[in-house]
Order: sequence, then structure tokens, then C-alpha cells
Amino acid sequence: MPQVGKEAQNLLKHWRDTVPNDRIAHLIRDVARAQMKALQHHLLAHGVSFGHWTFLRILWIHDGLTQKELSDLAGVMEPTTFTAVKAMESMGLIERKQLPGNRKNIHVFLTSAGKKLEKKLVPLAEEVNQMSIEGIAAKDVAIMRQSLLKIIENLAVAEASS
Repeated sequence: MPQVGKEAQNLLKHWRDTVPNDRIAHLIRDVARAQMKALQHHLLAHGVSFGHWTFLRILWIHDGLTQKELSDLAGVMEPTTFTAVKAMESMGLIERKQLPGNRKNIHVFLTSAGKKLEKKLVPLAEEVNQMSIEGIAAKDVAIMRQSLLKIIENLAVAEASS
């Protein structure tokens, strides 16, 4: 077994020996956890939590969303978004504004500091992604990507029909 920590050894043993044919959902969850943990380690050096990373990624693409829209895109409840937005505002990464003509909605905008983080943090995420697929043939990565997208599609169709 390659040189890995005790936690990773246990996880690999679990999947390779104990339950090699367990549900794919559990395997996907464990892969996501491992990737989040690796990325979190890199993000902390820049004072950014994984939770804030999620919102930053969305805002780098769609700056000026309402808090509700931000919640929906992040897949979290509005109180979670409110807490994160408040913390990110105190860090100087975002600012909240009401737009003229709409006093009801609060929109979230990146500050220049929040925008600048994109050039620092995205390469870290790309590095973690590259680490995670090391030793996997490009064609297998393409098949994995297609398969995961098909899983998302299948689950969306099932949800829509229920």
C-alpha cells in the first residue's frame, strides 16, 4: 500500500477488503470528503474555509446574487448562507447591498480582495484535482466524468418523475 496516513489506510482497507461492492453513493461521499479535506488544507493557508470557498466559487461566476440565489446554487439552507456571508463580509471578501428599486432583496458582491483570491485559490483546487487523478489514464478520467454526470442526470430524472 502506498505511504498514507492511518485514516486513509483505514478507508482504503474498508473499500478494498471489507465492503468492496458497497453502494456507489458511499464511495462518492468518501471521495468527496477526501478531496474537501485536501483542499481545505490548502485553503487554510489563505485564511479561507471550505464553506467560504463554495460561496466564492459561485460569486466568481455570478457576482451580485441575492442571498437566496446563493443558497440555492450552493445547495445549503439560507441560515447557513447568512452566517457565511456575514463572516465573509467581516473578512472583507464580500459586501451586501440593496439595489435601487428593490428594498427587499440583499445582493452579495465580491470586494476587490474577494476577486483577487480567485487567482490564488483556483490553482490550489486544480492542484488537488490533479493529485486526485494521478495514475488514472485520461480516457478513464473521461469515462468517470461521463459516468458521474449520468448519475446526476438519472437522479434528477427520478426526482422529477416522483
